[in-house]
Amino acid sequence: MNWLLGISLFLLTIIGMEGFAYAAHRWIMHGPGWFLHRSHHRERTGPFEANDLYALIFAIPSIALLYGGVNLDWGTWAVWVGAGIAAYGAIYFGFHDVIVHRRLSQRYVPRSAYMKRIMQAHRLHHVTETKEGSVSFGFIWAPRPEVLKAQLAQRGNAGLRAPSARPGPEA
Repeated sequence: MNWLLGISLFLLTIIGMEGFAYAAHRWIMHGPGWFLHRSHHRERTGPFEANDLYALIFAIPSIALLYGGVNLDWGTWAVWVGAGIAAYGAIYFGFHDVIVHRRLSQRYVPRSAYMKRIMQAHRLHHVTETKEGSVSFGFIWAPRPEVLKAQLAQRGNAGLRAPSARPGPEA
């Protein structure tokens, strides 16, 4: 496979992963997988939460594709797709865990309209602490905050979190 085709496949995989992540978040994590994801909608009491197991689960296809492409003669397509899945995971970790939830110490302040929109959309997703009533399930793309606020109001603010007593960044 030539480099241009490989890089195209890599980039298409990253874009496709946003669709996969949206579907998995909306219909698995906020559905039958809520038993793990619930921990992410509550205040974390330590460095890890049950929801972190999803990172391991979603890494399995990437690892399998990379291994198969390199060691089992599946073809270079498997390496490019596996790398695309891994890249999406790295982007997700950087945006979600580091920037939005501040799980690693940093002082990033969003300045671009895009980053402000992504962060506000994710915070609006977390105003609920139940599996029902949430909005904005993607992460690289998100609707405008006004749209999300209207959706929350339309749902009767179902499952809204009680205001936190502790100061600090909401998430």
